[in-house]
Amino acid sequence: MPETTPETRSVRLLRVGEQVRHILSEILARGDVHDPVLEKHLVSVTEVRMSPDLRHATVFVKPLLGKDEAIVVKALRTNTAYLQSEVAGRVNLKYAAKLKFLVDDSFDEGTRIDQLLRDPKVARDLAEDGDDD
Repeated sequence: MPETTPETRSVRLLRVGEQVRHILSEILARGDVHDPVLEKHLVSVTEVRMSPDLRHATVFVKPLLGKDEAIVVKALRTNTAYLQSEVAGRVNLKYAAKLKFLVDDSFDEGTRIDQLLRDPKVARDLAEDGDDD
């Protein structure tokens, strides 16, 4: 059996997380979850972070256009048991990962940072810092 290093564990976490992300995206895109809220919203699964023991998965989601985020996450949480069983059936793991759904705020944070960088005062300060070369 190959030796397990931190790097190979890390790669495995990323690989399994990406596999779970693809499965959840497919389930949501096909409309397999029979929930009125989820049927009305397109939901992107932006990232899945697996715990080191692969027993827990934090699923970051973003409804299209960022509309009704709280309602969509609540609907996903309501249907967690179904989604967990679907993922468990498709991913070959010793244990079925428990799913935890969170809104992905990284897009909002990126937009906020971009707006700050475009602010005339910040642009002026950045230009002055560049003159120190």
